[in-house]
Amino acid sequence: MIYFTKIYNLKLIKNILDIFYPLFGRWMNKQVYYYLACGTINTVQDWILYFLTYNFIVQKQYLDLGFVVMSPHILSLFIVTPITFTVGFCFSKYITFSQSNLKTFSQVFRYASMLAFNFLLTYAGLKLLVEIVGFYPTPSKMLITVVTTVVGFLIQKYFSFRVKREVK
Repeated sequence: MIYFTKIYNLKLIKNILDIFYPLFGRWMNKQVYYYLACGTINTVQDWILYFLTYNFIVQKQYLDLGFVVMSPHILSLFIVTPITFTVGFCFSKYITFSQSNLKTFSQVFRYASMLAFNFLLTYAGLKLLVEIVGFYPTPSKMLITVVTTVVGFLIQKYFSFRVKREVK
C-alpha cells in the first residue's frame, strides 16, 4: 500500500478534491462528494484500462484454457479488476472513509466481499448485454458500472468502512 500511495499521492488528491468541494457542498456532504469524485477517477481509469485491455492486449480474441474458453470481454474484466480493486480500496480507506476505525484487515476483507458481489453483477451483466442482447462490451461495462456504483457506496458506507460505535 505504501508504494501505491506514492504513485497516487493520496494526500495531494484529497487536497485537490477539497479545493473543488465548495462547488458541490450545497448538494452533498463531503463523504458523498469524496466517494463520487474518487469513484469517478477510479471508474474512468477502469473504463480506459478495460478498453485498452479488450482491444490491444486481449485483441478481442477468445482464450482457450483447455477446461474453459474465456470470451474477450470476460477475460478483460479478469485482467482489469485487480487494478481497479487496489485503487478503489486505497481511495476508500484513505480519502472517502478515512474516519473508519475498523482494522485494515477487516476493511480489506469487507471491501473484497463487496467487490466480489459487484464482480458477479458485472459478470452477469456483461454476459447478458454482450452475449444475449448484442451490445458492445465497453458501453455495456459502463452501463453496469452505474448499478455497481450505487450498490458499492451503500455496502462501503454501512459495512466495509463503517465507524464502530464506542461502548460506554
